[in-house]
Amino acid sequence: MTPARKQKLMIVGSIVLGSAVAVALMLYAFNQGLNVFFTPTEIAEGKVGADQNIRIGGMVKMGSLVKQGAGTTITFIATDTNEDIPVAYTGVLPDLFREGQGVVAEGRIDANGVFQANSILAKHDENYMSAEVKAALDAAAERKAAGGTP
Repeated sequence: MTPARKQKLMIVGSIVLGSAVAVALMLYAFNQGLNVFFTPTEIAEGKVGADQNIRIGGMVKMGSLVKQGAGTTITFIATDTNEDIPVAYTGVLPDLFREGQGVVAEGRIDANGVFQANSILAKHDENYMSAEVKAALDAAAERKAAGGTP
């Protein structure tokens, strides 16, 4: 092989290797930033991987909201009418957050099965509900009406 051909082969190999590394880094970054939406029923069924950053959606169960300390640490139960998931959050809640309303929380499930939220999203008016939450609640209601298991 001639030196010029070796040099061209090294350049092509470097470009291919660099492209592969760039694609791998992009996929890794995309996977780390991906928030997949789950319902409480899907979480109870074990569809969530360990230490996976997810979104959970449902309704804040009536009578489940507990404020601790100065009111910045709260716990509540998110439900889709079939399953309940305990949620813990430290921070300032949205003004429209309350029991009986739709909620979407971002975070991770800890070893005790408690969803540790790092952000809470609440509805913006009395007629709005996240499309994901609405679909999950409708599906849960359909399963319940059909007499099937949740």
